[in-house]
Formats: sequence, structure tokens, C-alpha cells
Amino acid sequence: MNSYRVKLLVAFVSGACLAGAAQAAPITKAVQAACKTDYKNYCGEYGLETTALRSCMDRNGHKLSKVCVNALVKAGEVSQGEVERRHRAGR
Repeated sequence: MNSYRVKLLVAFVSGACLAGAAQAAPITKAVQAACKTDYKNYCGEYGLETTALRSCMDRNGHKLSKVCVNALVKAGEVSQGEVERRHRAGR
């Protein structure tokens, strides 16, 4: 692969990542309140409004409190269907 193609690929991937991060909705006050303990227990090393935090909460979804999960569903961070699918899968 020549250097132009590599640069183009890197630029595309970087742009796609930035576009995805820019489209993420702000974390609501309701989610912050409902998930405060879960955040501290599992993902406290990540800043609010970061993709790393969202990834951490996703990885720890099976450990999150019901109150937090319900707030995340209500805020549109995760669908009820996904919560039920993971519950059935034991994740």
C-alpha cells in the first residue's frame, strides 16, 4: 500500500471516530444521579462525556444497578431490547 493510501485510510478512520464521538448525546443529570455509585465502582477513572466511559459502562453492564440501567434506557443510551438480550445471555 503506498503512503498516500495509508494517509487516506488513517484520515478516514480518524474522521469516523471523531464523528461518532461528536454524535454521542450528553449524559443527562438523571443518568448521572442514578449511576453515580456504579460510575465510582466500575468506571471512575474515566471522565464524563468520554467514549471511554461509555465503553466501560457497556463492558460492566451486567454489574450495573437496576436503577442505573433503567436511567440509561430512558436516556436512550441503551435499548430495553439490548438489556433483555444481555440478560438472557447472562451478560
